Amino acid sequence: MADVYIWGTGRRKTAVARVRIRPGAGTIVVNGRTLEEFFPREQERKEAIEPLVATERLGKYDVFVNLRGGGIHGQAGAMSLGLARALAKAERGLETKLRDLGLLTRDPREVERK
Repeated sequence: MADVYIWGTGRRKTAVARVRIRPGAGTIVVNGRTLEEFFPREQERKEAIEPLVATERLGKYDVFVNLRGGGIHGQAGAMSLGLARALAKAERGLETKLRDLGLLTRDPREVERK
């Protein structure tokens, strides 16, 4: 049962995050690196794990993220949305709280062509 992952996908600008979570010790791996290595600035780290902090689930799930495209800030936003969607699937009771906090709402702004 420990190998069962719950998936969530998040997009922001041109960044795409595929997030897998499972109950565990709280390990967070982003593209094969730790959260601190991947997001050196505190601001992006806070944004990326905001759904875990807001629902008081930090340290209760192992999180594995595959990020592609975009810049650091867009990737942090995509990770946050993917993580919120995965948490909402894992625990149905969290969906209302996440939606009220605006964490399940995708930012519709996209990069325009030149």
